[in-house]
Amino acid sequence: MLNQVTLGRTGITTVQNGFGALPIQRCDMDTAVRILRRAKEGGMTYFDTARAYSDSEEKLGKAFGESGLREDIFIATKTTAKNPEDFWRDLETSLEKLKTDYIDVYQLHLAQQCYRPGDGTGLYECMVEAKSRGMIRHIGITAHKIGIAEECVKSGLYETLQFPFSYLSGEREIELVKSCKDYDVGFICMKALAGGLINNSEAAFAYISQFDNAVPIWGIQREEELEEWLSYMENPPEMNEEISSFISKEMEELSGDFCRGCGYCMPCPAGIEINQCARISLMLRRAPSEDWLSEYWQNEMKKTENCLHCGNCTSHCPYELDTPALLKKNYEDYKKVLAGEVKVQ
Repeated sequence: MLNQVTLGRTGITTVQNGFGALPIQRCDMDTAVRILRRAKEGGMTYFDTARAYSDSEEKLGKAFGESGLREDIFIATKTTAKNPEDFWRDLETSLEKLKTDYIDVYQLHLAQQCYRPGDGTGLYECMVEAKSRGMIRHIGITAHKIGIAEECVKSGLYETLQFPFSYLSGEREIELVKSCKDYDVGFICMKALAGGLINNSEAAFAYISQFDNAVPIWGIQREEELEEWLSYMENPPEMNEEISSFISKEMEELSGDFCRGCGYCMPCPAGIEINQCARISLMLRRAPSEDWLSEYWQNEMKKTENCLHCGNCTSHCPYELDTPALLKKNYEDYKKVLAGEVKVQ
């Protein structure tokens, strides 16, 4: 049977198989509601969304707010607010859209610092007040930069941390997960499929299951994807020699700098779709599709020639990548693929 995980001192206990609701913003309402209710029916209880995910919250509200299922699930959402006024506006909007009077885990989204009492932003004070008023039950934070994540865990201020984690993560990220356990902080794994670069769900699932304090939130937008994750409720993949060997080969192939496609470098002043163009070589090989060679993508890749080298993408990259260099490298490879000099399938 599937592992049950308690998220640190929140006391929230859920199956080690969470629902990431960012992708359902791409579904129509009826499809999204059907997927969400099927996820609950199949045993998922932890649902993660954000104010920034267009109508994702509204779809969760439609699925659970009027169905009598709200008390059976845990809802986490987020705010990108940088001041108290925006914080309260976001929180009230989230409660309205989700059709609920409380949020189980409320998170400061994509934190660029460890927000603390008295830091001048007022954000942590807002969290404490919202909790005292019963609007939220637990205080969380999400980060992409590991130094900030480590500081948040050790601060003792946050009940949960959400951070990218997958079998492509390094030793420092693994230590972060262990540190969460030591500090009694619930650990929520985002990007457990590395932005689509990981295409073996069994290996992804088996790897995360080794960490008994981690809850992965799989991004789901199609019913067939959901059924794949639900199939692991009764028969969860376990780490074995075959999967371990597969992961070792994957890590070797993807060692070094590569774009995870998070999109925090966007928008680009030169109009480059950086979060795809900077990793299109990997996508051609790991998620093969004729679409990558379409006229649309040929035009998008050509735009990389117009890179301004302004530094905007580099300064915003949570992985501190040399993004212009990645764009150039990917474009050179792409041209070879188009010319038939390199075969990818």
